[in-house]
Amino acid sequence: MMAPAADTPSGLLDRLPPVRGRLTPNAAIGPMTWFRVGGPAEVLFRPADEADLAELLKALPPDVPVTVIGVGSNLLVRDGGIPGVTIRLARGFAEVTAEDETVRAGAGALDLNVALTAAEAGIAALEFLSGVPGTIGGGLRMNAGAYGGEIKDVLVEAHAVDRSGTARRVPAAQLGLSYRHSDAPDDWIFTGAVLRGRRGEPAEIITRMDEIKAAREASQPIRTRTGGSTFANPPGDSAWRLIDAAGCRGLTRGGAMVSEKHTNFLINTGNASAADIEGLGEEVRRRVHAQFGVVLEWEIRRVGRHAEGATHG
Repeated sequence: MMAPAADTPSGLLDRLPPVRGRLTPNAAIGPMTWFRVGGPAEVLFRPADEADLAELLKALPPDVPVTVIGVGSNLLVRDGGIPGVTIRLARGFAEVTAEDETVRAGAGALDLNVALTAAEAGIAALEFLSGVPGTIGGGLRMNAGAYGGEIKDVLVEAHAVDRSGTARRVPAAQLGLSYRHSDAPDDWIFTGAVLRGRRGEPAEIITRMDEIKAAREASQPIRTRTGGSTFANPPGDSAWRLIDAAGCRGLTRGGAMVSEKHTNFLINTGNASAADIEGLGEEVRRRVHAQFGVVLEWEIRRVGRHAEGATHG
């Protein structure tokens, strides 16, 4: 659905090809994220399927920036919004199917739904996905993991489309997956994955998933406006321990706060801006580095522009 070009002062819609999916100018992205903060996307594109995505990318002028978002669980959209085209893989990329020991999932499928589908089919080793608050696409990009498992442990093949619109089918071994990292080119947009587990008893699998759910609820502020783990664990240590030891538990900046329950979570207490949240995170990094000499690396993905005149860092 193409809106009138007048709706975008930049005229970006005029430069985009016809699509079967939806193009929305000046789209409110912030409310879609778990933090519930951030400015609009210049144009939001929800492709109908992989072919629709590829056709847009083939025709997209090379100077137009592209940003990909999923369910917004591990994402901070800055207050100035996202320039260019923001791509959100939704309904056309959410299918999950299971056969034998294999699960096929679209990049827009929730990790929890993949784990549930595997459990119903008697496929074990994917239970950890029920503890990852995101989608398969995001999990591929950062080799997401939790509770003893990682994407690299179960991935057979990843599907992607690159900036030129070329479809890719890549074996797991070629992605260079390591702790919260993949070597996939930045311009690849993951569209799906083939995962493999092992045979198991559905009742035992569900029991393990229930244990993961209970552990998350007991240790993480999951019922707040948060974005999941803020920083990756440094080698041989844990981010939460360093943050706590640096005296940051409960630290605030504007409407943002370091969680009292789990110090590696930042919370929007209700009126935070993206600048509050990012600035608080940078202050945590500064204090940890000053006290321990450790540089915490952001696990939360920060995208877009700072608001004009805003201070940050």
